[in-house]
Amino acid sequence: MDKALDDIAGSGEAAAPPRRLEFILPLLIVAIDQGTKAMVRASLPLHDSVTVIPGFFDITHALNSGAAFGILNGADFPFKTAIIAVIATAALVGVGVYAASLSHHQLIARIGLALIIGGAAGNLIDRVLTGSVVDFVDVYWGMHHFWAFNVADSAISVGVTMLILDMLTAGPHVSKTV
Repeated sequence: MDKALDDIAGSGEAAAPPRRLEFILPLLIVAIDQGTKAMVRASLPLHDSVTVIPGFFDITHALNSGAAFGILNGADFPFKTAIIAVIATAALVGVGVYAASLSHHQLIARIGLALIIGGAAGNLIDRVLTGSVVDFVDVYWGMHHFWAFNVADSAISVGVTMLILDMLTAGPHVSKTV
């Protein structure tokens, strides 16, 4: 997939965007994520909803004090917020170290990791400041609701999807880093 982008852009190192992509994209994700969460907190009381597409999509103000997909949301144990924040920080650092090891031409993987870093940072900010993450995108069909999520969760999901697609379509050159 990276090779296809290089071919479209004209091939070669000059076609690859500079490393500042790994800094700008996560900052943009954090800004959009925190901005949308602030709008939800300011305009919608906790647990209230506004229907956007009847029978399919609502904006619902929800809090997630657990991990991904509400895991541990109902659990209560000492230092829960701190433990989840430490684990999230360690994962964020690990992803950042891996992202820094990628070669310049691995554009899809670099964008995917930048999205993951931005999303993880956005949710980590919530955990550290308030002890829970604001979720508000409520997608459902009939009585079947998906887990509520936010911009940060979406960025993480898109980033992981990009990494998977990159791995599935990558040639042998991808494993080599510079």
